[in-house]
Amino acid sequence: MTVRLERDALGVATLTFSDPPVNLYSLELHDDLDRALADVEGEPPRVLVVRAEGKVVSGGVDVAQFHAQQTREDTKALYDRMLQLPERVAALDVPTIFVAHALTLTWALEVALACDVVIASDRARFGLVERVIGLTPTMSGTQRLAQRAGVARAKEVVFTGELFDAATFEGWNIVNRVVAPEDLDDAVAAFAAQLAEGPTQAFGAAKQILRELESGGLAHANARTTDIASALFDTEDLRHGMASFLQDGPGNATFTGR
Repeated sequence: MTVRLERDALGVATLTFSDPPVNLYSLELHDDLDRALADVEGEPPRVLVVRAEGKVVSGGVDVAQFHAQQTREDTKALYDRMLQLPERVAALDVPTIFVAHALTLTWALEVALACDVVIASDRARFGLVERVIGLTPTMSGTQRLAQRAGVARAKEVVFTGELFDAATFEGWNIVNRVVAPEDLDDAVAAFAAQLAEGPTQAFGAAKQILRELESGGLAHANARTTDIASALFDTEDLRHGMASFLQDGPGNATFTGR
């Protein structure tokens, strides 16, 4: 089992998980992911890319860990632990990209939905298949699907337990971009580099405003927007960006993320 966190000169951090043969969720894998995320939180990159190694992104979860629970309270404690993973990803104030190169089931799809952008190979397939064991998704997948595609589509995905291709999910606004398998790595690298060159703290502010929208609606988000945006006054990027715009015109500023 391995979870690697690699950083490049542009400020892009890539978190790669690999637990052969099919990258099942387990508490041990979660612990390894937690350590990598602690590194990300302690030294935030300009962009975080999350991806998997292997023939599939994930074949699902280790059902034995569910079945081993002896009480409802123990089961809830397990689910509470699992929910922390996508919540931790969603709380990051830097742009996050999930890469789906192949089959992406249950927990991995739920983590993908917690990321800002999902880029998929046209060979990727997705599903929340918990119905096969009589369960419903526990890691926020149902509600995050509803945010992206609407309640009716979320019900369809969860109720049927079917597999959906990348093109279908793109049409439903669940996947952001679909590319040919041979182009996936280059497309992700180019997109991550584009974001890494941007005003990182302004992107974080946008994420904060959208969280306010999700939690409290439009009026609540509007009430918080000016506080969040005005805090950018203290950033080097905003001061430089405005000066560059006035002196050199739009599109010439170089941002540092500070």
